[in-house]
Amino acid sequence: MTTFTRFDADTDFVSTDTAALASHMGHCASKRSRFFGLQAALELAQSAVFSRMVTAAVLAAVLLAVAGLI
Repeated sequence: MTTFTRFDADTDFVSTDTAALASHMGHCASKRSRFFGLQAALELAQSAVFSRMVTAAVLAAVLLAVAGLI
C-alpha cells in the first residue's frame, strides 16, 4: 500500500473532477428516454395543480360552466 505524505505538484484535482462529472452527465443523458421532455412537463403540471387543488377545482368548474354556456 502506498501512502503519500504530500501532494504531487502535477496532480490536478479540478480537471479530474470535471472529467468525472462530464462522464457522469453524459451517462445520465444517454439514459433518458425519448419522452423525457413530456414526462418532465407532466410532472411540472402535476406539482402545480396538486399544490393548488382548490384553485384548480374552481378553475375547472368555471371552465366547464363557460363551455356549457357557449
